[in-house]
Amino acid sequence: METSKVAKVLTLAKQGGVIRARDLEPHNIPRAYLARLTEAGKLQRLGRGLYMLANGDITTNHSLAEAAKRVPHGVVCLLSALRFHGVTTQAPFEVWLAIDNKARAPAAQETPLRIVRFSGEALQAGIETHTIDGVPTKIYCVAKTIADCFKYRNKIGLDVAIEALRESWRARKCTMDELWHYATICRVGTVMRPYLETLT
Repeated sequence: METSKVAKVLTLAKQGGVIRARDLEPHNIPRAYLARLTEAGKLQRLGRGLYMLANGDITTNHSLAEAAKRVPHGVVCLLSALRFHGVTTQAPFEVWLAIDNKARAPAAQETPLRIVRFSGEALQAGIETHTIDGVPTKIYCVAKTIADCFKYRNKIGLDVAIEALRESWRARKCTMDELWHYATICRVGTVMRPYLETLT
């Protein structure tokens, strides 16, 4: 293996946190370097086509970074977003990702994904970008996530949505204005109103 190419692959892994085989293409580095560096103990394989430095730190949110690398147009939502923001006792084993109604669903991979389809403003509003293990990861803000939870209460349970609302309010992670704003976008103002009124 060429020393300069090895150095470049390791630099990409350090900068990106998680690298994909396709990340090597712009640098004209054969994908075989990933397998060889894994055998040499320099990289570790996370899943099909996903690698990170062998001594890299894996955080509790690492699966979100893997999902973001695998589905760049996806946005972490619902239970996974609640967990990231620390406003739920739920611990989902799947990464909940919102994608556009017309987008192709990602193929099954090692990181289990739960795909939810959003459209229009409900897909675009409230997105924050957080860097997790070096990977820019799109996640809905707290207030938008809570509105989504009320909208998808039949999927995740009304009790989960209410718990998240109360915990986020107690921890001052969002304002009443923000909650009303996203309740309107998600068309759940009528559903959320009685619960919001109990907070004030």
